[in-house]
Parts: sequence; C-alpha cells; structure tokens
Amino acid sequence: MTRSGGTNPASVGRSKMNNGIKLTGINVWFGNEQERVDAVKNVSFETALGGSFGLVGESGSGKTTILRAIAGIVPTWNGTILVNGTVLGSKRDRAFYSAVQMVFQDPYGSLHPRHTIDQVLSETLYLHGFKDIDSRIMKLLNDVGLGLAFRFRYPHQLSGGQRQRVAIARALASEPSILLLDEPTSALDVSVQAEILNLLTDLRQERNLTYLMVSHDLAVVGHICEQIGVMQNGEIVEILSVEDMRILKTKHSYTKHLLESSLGYQRHGASGR
Repeated sequence: MTRSGGTNPASVGRSKMNNGIKLTGINVWFGNEQERVDAVKNVSFETALGGSFGLVGESGSGKTTILRAIAGIVPTWNGTILVNGTVLGSKRDRAFYSAVQMVFQDPYGSLHPRHTIDQVLSETLYLHGFKDIDSRIMKLLNDVGLGLAFRFRYPHQLSGGQRQRVAIARALASEPSILLLDEPTSALDVSVQAEILNLLTDLRQERNLTYLMVSHDLAVVGHICEQIGVMQNGEIVEILSVEDMRILKTKHSYTKHLLESSLGYQRHGASGR
C-alpha cells in the first residue's frame, strides 16, 4: 500500500510539471471483515494537465466512490493516488483543496438555503485567504454567466441551472487546477444540461482545467471528456477514447451493451455534434 502522512503544499499547487490525476491499483471498501463491501477494485487510470476523463457505468458501479476517495471523503482505501505529482495520504490540507474542487450532483442541496450567493462566495474566498473579495465575486458571477443581479439572491430564488452555476462559481473561487464533477447535470432539465455542459467546456479551455467527471449519461460524458473509463461492479472493464465510443468501437461486451442501450447517445453521435 502506498500512502503518505499528508500532502505537500508546495507541490499540490499549479506547477506546470506532473499536473493532473493518476490512480494506480485503487481499492475502496466499506465495513470490516464479514461485513466488508469492496466498492472499487484495482482501478487505474490517468489524465494529464488540461485533460478530461469520464467514468461511466450503472448505479452502484463505484464511480462516485472514486471521486470521494480522491477528495478525502472516503478514508478506507489503498493503492496510489497522485494529484499534480504528489502522492496523497489519508489527510487533505488547504493546499489540496485550493488545487482540487468538487461540483456535486444536487444544486438544491449543495448551497446553504439561508445564505445569499454573496455569502456563499465570500465565505469560500475568505477561507482560501483571498483579500480582494468584492472584485473576485463580481468576476466569478460573470464567468459562470450570472452577473451582479444574482449576487444578493438566495438559492430558493434561483432555478436549478442557476444554482448549479453558483456551485461552479464556488468551486472556481480557490482557482483550482482540477475539478471533480459528480453528475453535475443529472438533476437539470435537458435544455439546461446543454447550457451547463457548454459552460464547463468553455471554463476548461479558458482556465486549462483538468476534469474528472462521473455520469451515467454517455452523451454528457461524450460532450466533455476525451477518454472514458467504463465501470462494472467496482472495476474498470475498458478505457476508450470518445471517438471510439461514438462509432461503437469497443472491446468489452459490457461497454457495447451500455452504448447500444443508450439510444439518446446514438442519436447524439449520429448528429456529429
């Protein structure tokens, strides 16, 4: 088992070398002895600086568990996780959370209902040590397509798509190099999904962000990611490019089943996006 006592603040930042994510032989489990459940088994993959990797599979296949292990939410794991060239241990420090941020699935549950958008962003900026909070809030709102009219509104005054834009703004507040995206559009209407996916695509290009995305929707992953890892029963059964996914060029029968059963994805691929 390769683990260290913590992260190195100097090397988890935005250095130009070795940036990205690399997982080698990752196992994640819950419970002990006879009650132990192995949720992730011997998973390995990597994506470099500015790259985008998607994890797809049915519910319970272990996709989100991998994100939570990287983020330090799940403590029971072994293997090697490298973020920006640094081996992660059991703890995450401030430098890690400056470099790595997570956007959650539910835009309704991820924002404090009694805090204005200004409070949500101000608190995040303050915790990360920024001083020019006012100007940064204005830039963050503009960057996610909201504008100053939304600054002093409460979450219940926003639509689902607007709330997810706020959640993305909060994730960007620390100026991260990596975003972990946990089904970021699954709770949204189809028309709003496209807007959020386009926003994420633009932000990745503008900020040279590295994305690790989890989704059950192959069309969503195909829009954002360059490589896809297909998960079944806690294992990655195949890694393929988005180009191969579009033309149904697969090696594993489960991958073929996922693609053929996703009629929405086939229509999406046939249109040539």
